[in-house]
Amino acid sequence: MDGGASYNPRTVEEVFRDFKGRRAAMIKALTTDVEEFYKQCDPEKENLCLYGYPSEQWEVNLPAEEVPPELPEPALGINFARDGMQEKDWLSLVAVHSDAWLLAVAFYFGARFGFDKADRKRLFNMINDLPTIFEVVTGATKKQTKEKSSVSNHSSNKSKSNSKRGSESQPKYSKAAASKDEVEDGMEDENDEEHGETLCGACGENYAADEFWICCDICEKWFHGKCVKITPARAEHIKQYKCPSCSNKRARP
Repeated sequence: MDGGASYNPRTVEEVFRDFKGRRAAMIKALTTDVEEFYKQCDPEKENLCLYGYPSEQWEVNLPAEEVPPELPEPALGINFARDGMQEKDWLSLVAVHSDAWLLAVAFYFGARFGFDKADRKRLFNMINDLPTIFEVVTGATKKQTKEKSSVSNHSSNKSKSNSKRGSESQPKYSKAAASKDEVEDGMEDENDEEHGETLCGACGENYAADEFWICCDICEKWFHGKCVKITPARAEHIKQYKCPSCSNKRARP
């Protein structure tokens, strides 16, 4: 497996970049690629692990044979619990273990290359600024954003009504830039405040005003258009958008 044998990040920035790549891969496995991930975690197979690589690619495979392994290993046997619990609970469990593994790998590099107290603190703070895989998979980040948005909007009835009008006019997606009229009415600042802490349900990155976003009408998570392969033109013709995870959900035996 190519999870770290040929690449060893040595600075805080390099370790964080490695962390982000692995994290993006595992989020992809548990959200946009969840159907394929589910299939690969066959309980009839041997102990399987979910690996995320710096290249943002994921893999379900057997654990490393060498003891001790070159890198910390992810949770073993995730496939055995697949059919013994509800799918969302199983995915949440894998997400929790994936978060723990990412931290283990990051601080393994830190220890190996002699990070001091200041470096370790800086690395942790950089990691802590990102939502966990568990938060992305369970939608906890969206709930937190809604709560913060409702608190900030409570201070102004005008702000609330403007926000409502804005959401009614664009129920499914958020265009890259506010219109001229919205800027004149101060709507642009309100839109940034409303979406500024929104996180993509696929990659977990923050909302950006210059990017196209679309909201799933089922789970109400927001996604970068590029992450779910939806363009603004295509969104115009979608009556009800379902994200890949919701589209792939079906009754499990």
